[in-house]
Amino acid sequence: MTSTTLINPADESVIRDVEHRSLAEVDDAVLHALSAQKAWAALAPAERAAGLRRFALAVEGAIEELALLEVLNSGHPIGQARWEAGHVRDVLNYYSAAPERMIGKQIPVAGGIDLTFLEPLGVVGIIVPWNYPMTIASWGFAPALAAGNAVLLKPAEWTPLTAIRLGELALEAGLPEGLFQVLPGRGDVVGTRFVTHENVRKVVFTGSTAVGKKVMAGCAEQVKAVTLELGGKSANVIFADADLEKAAASAPYAVFENAGQDCCARSRILVERSALDRFMELLEPAVKGVVVGAPGDEATEMGPLVAKAHYDKVASYVPDDAQVAFRGSAPTGDGYWFAPTVLLPGSRTDRVVTDEIFGPVVSVLAFDDEADAIALANDSIYGLSGSVWTRDLSRGIRMSRAIDSGNLSVNSNSSVRYSTPFGGFKQSGLGRELGPDAASAFTETKNVFISTD
Repeated sequence: MTSTTLINPADESVIRDVEHRSLAEVDDAVLHALSAQKAWAALAPAERAAGLRRFALAVEGAIEELALLEVLNSGHPIGQARWEAGHVRDVLNYYSAAPERMIGKQIPVAGGIDLTFLEPLGVVGIIVPWNYPMTIASWGFAPALAAGNAVLLKPAEWTPLTAIRLGELALEAGLPEGLFQVLPGRGDVVGTRFVTHENVRKVVFTGSTAVGKKVMAGCAEQVKAVTLELGGKSANVIFADADLEKAAASAPYAVFENAGQDCCARSRILVERSALDRFMELLEPAVKGVVVGAPGDEATEMGPLVAKAHYDKVASYVPDDAQVAFRGSAPTGDGYWFAPTVLLPGSRTDRVVTDEIFGPVVSVLAFDDEADAIALANDSIYGLSGSVWTRDLSRGIRMSRAIDSGNLSVNSNSSVRYSTPFGGFKQSGLGRELGPDAASAFTETKNVFISTD
């Protein structure tokens, strides 16, 4: 049996080995999930709701434990990690209301009564990335369980520890054995089997666009439902009439949070040309003020990159001759530390402008007018998130409608709320997670006609 040796990204020490699940073990897990799902779906909605609330309560009691695991395994700052664990609790509580509110329709027809029912899909496979292991997992498993499904969760090879603990907490909360199983392993074994297994009726994948295309193609072979949350290269559009002080103070956290390892990172800052010099004056102290350090330190705002291989990828975008405007600071020595970096690329087609770097690197470009800003913001294969900064509300609305992106904020850098839908345009993904309709995305609509003749 193969395994992954987990490395602490802050000091490169060995944490422990995690064994991979084999193909046979995945198939066995599907069999257990099928049995558990039938029993779970047969429960009264109030009983399923109570089970999710117990799960949320178990997570509440383990917030510090989960946070410390994320600090150790992922290098997330402790404050951020606590928020992530609390977010899992909140997502579970939010979807605990869904089982009693998932209603069909009565449709007027001639000669009888027509009804629709929302039936669970069955077994759902969820493939989670390494950047936000807890939170993104919860976006899939909470609504899927609420809708009456069983869940198989594959965590990323580098960061499986919080997912494994969540699986244990589900059992401790009294969820039926086999209903929520965590299967660590290789993507080309566990993940691929989710895609090819005829009894896994939906795959939720969060990760790179390249892999997402393969997942989608595989699901097409089975005519299997799929939700994809993929890459991003989001724009932070700043007009000259904006509150430049506020925009500059918030811009570093829009891209450097989680060391830039965020699909929603506003890694392209687009500034109206007449305000560029002033904005850069304000941005420099804000970037240099980001506290980069030991993840366990309460004052830390940004930790290390997740792994050596990823560090090397990010570093390849900032060679010695890169057009660096300024940098923040980062620790030296052991660990995968990368200082917050601001670039002034000479071309709009430079790869630092077009590629998803997934690290603490941001490019600043100037635009001339509203039309130019729209064209530049949309000049990307991605369309996940973004921001517009302006005091002109009409312009904010026009820009929000014109930018091809699934999630936008005006005078804010916020992307995600569990109560609102989340997902991308173009090659940033397919389908929506979160929000009031997420549970229904894990169901099939059944139509029943009853004759009254």
